[in-house]
Amino acid sequence: MHRLPPSRAVLHHLPRLPKEGRGRLKRMSNKPLVGPVLTDAVFPLGARIFISAIFVQGALGKILGWSGQASYMQSHNLPAQLIPAMLGVALLIEAAGVLCLLLGWQARAAAFVMCLYLGVVSVLLHNFWAAQGMAAAGMQTQFLKNVGIMGGLLMIAAHGPGRWSADARGNLRQAGKIQTA
Repeated sequence: MHRLPPSRAVLHHLPRLPKEGRGRLKRMSNKPLVGPVLTDAVFPLGARIFISAIFVQGALGKILGWSGQASYMQSHNLPAQLIPAMLGVALLIEAAGVLCLLLGWQARAAAFVMCLYLGVVSVLLHNFWAAQGMAAAGMQTQFLKNVGIMGGLLMIAAHGPGRWSADARGNLRQAGKIQTA
């Protein structure tokens, strides 16, 4: 007797859709829920604005509270002599990255760099695996929040900034669809 693997055995006992239902379900899964203006322009712009908000807060925190940021980094056993340089690089990445994302200029590259930066920050400053109790829980939340933001940044890096962006406008200009005065 032929036995199905356990994962297939479970699926084997599920009821099957009638053939006409399967085709309709397949067509529905490829159908966009909203029109192209939303998916190609409004949603990508909204995503760029939402993701930028956390980096605006981070950049302002560094500008207005440099010593507090340095103390926080030192509390995580980062080398004191490197902290000013690390904060400077972080401020540059955050400020330039936000401008690139909001304008949609070089957004793919900016999103990728910001994703890498956020990964390093998460491992260095939100290392929940090395903490105990409530401190570990708080750091795990921060770490996972950053992982979610990294996912959004990777989506921008993969799919671009959308139609309402400097990159898209430049591509239209190169294609001759926008006249320059």
